Amino acid sequence: MKNVLSQTRSFSPAARLLMVNQFAINLAFYMLMPYLAAHLAGDLGMAAWTVGLVLGVRNLSQQGMFLIGGTIADRFGYKAPILAGCLLRTGGFALLGWVDTLPTLIVASAATGFAGALFNPAVRAYLAAEAGERRVDAFALFNVYYQAGMLLGPLVGIALLAADFRVVCTTAAVLFAALSALQARALPARHAGASGRPEGRAAAGTAPSVWGQWRQVVSNRPFLLFSAAMIGSYVLTFQVYLVLPLAADAALGPDGTKATSGLFVISAAVAVTGQLRLTGWAKRRWTPHQALAAGLAAMGAAFLPLAVAPVHSPVATSAALAVCVAVLAGAGALVYPFEMDTVVALSGNRLVATHYGLYSTVSGLGITLGNLVLGALWDAAHVHTPWVVWTVLATAGVGCAAAITALARTGRLDTRPVRPAPA
Repeated sequence: MKNVLSQTRSFSPAARLLMVNQFAINLAFYMLMPYLAAHLAGDLGMAAWTVGLVLGVRNLSQQGMFLIGGTIADRFGYKAPILAGCLLRTGGFALLGWVDTLPTLIVASAATGFAGALFNPAVRAYLAAEAGERRVDAFALFNVYYQAGMLLGPLVGIALLAADFRVVCTTAAVLFAALSALQARALPARHAGASGRPEGRAAAGTAPSVWGQWRQVVSNRPFLLFSAAMIGSYVLTFQVYLVLPLAADAALGPDGTKATSGLFVISAAVAVTGQLRLTGWAKRRWTPHQALAAGLAAMGAAFLPLAVAPVHSPVATSAALAVCVAVLAGAGALVYPFEMDTVVALSGNRLVATHYGLYSTVSGLGITLGNLVLGALWDAAHVHTPWVVWTVLATAGVGCAAAITALARTGRLDTRPVRPAPA
């Protein structure tokens, strides 16, 4: 904890505020969202398809709008979308607790999703600009705050649920309102360019069109190749929400839900306690692309204990699940800061938020497709040959590592700083 605090103090006040901001964002989000489905189905008596619709709208409005959020940040500065996102989520979370009709719930869900699409690319681009040459360290520390919010959020939420779900929503909304006020007062305005002007402006002082911004990003071939190579890492990480809970339920029956909660705690705790040590260790020994490749390979290897665990042994399956989640979280912590730094480097420090937006959109689409494939594979194989599912996941990690290594060997991941072109 002392190391986290000392590292935090070594960054600028704006960077520190962004880190605390992300902790509070995740604290508020995860105190509410894990319990929303139960509220909709239980308290409001909604049918399963309407619950799925409300949750799906939130995911779609976030994943599908990341590019829009990043574009707005690069055109109008980073502070405006951060504030707008926090205010929008304040209203969305308040509505989720106090409305009970499907149309208004859909509006509230869409608002909370679009809020994330607004502030996520802006926060990461702002932090990258603020950290300068210390981007890897900044993103490592940022992930500690991110995971700490994920760890504490569900615990606070379940305590508040003893009173009422409305109390959970109101508390989350109040947190976002406080964040909005704090950042409006204390977060300095910052634009994409080092000079303070929106990046990509022509000499005449006019900004490029939105289509011009997007053309610049989609014509960045190394960035697109890197985005495609990293899709598998997001599919693997997301299995904490899909295949691993299914495996826990299949092996443990009614106790599967408790085991799943324990997996989330293990995941966040490993990331919080190990992030800074892993990043420092990797920086001393590897280049960025070597750290990425090693982390991706470890992500795949995390699923091997489940492939060899006895199928009908609850004890062995529980142990394998715990090892899998711990290794997966550690590998993700190793990958994250180098991944975020590589996105900035491949952007050439131009239109960074738009690059982050497209990167997140590509990852979200990959997660959706990957989950469809893995869900079908689980249905077909988990009864008699569950090792097939785990082997496919392990192979995906190795494949991602090989793709990153190939891109690095061909010079497409050259992360040396790019000097901005003269105005």
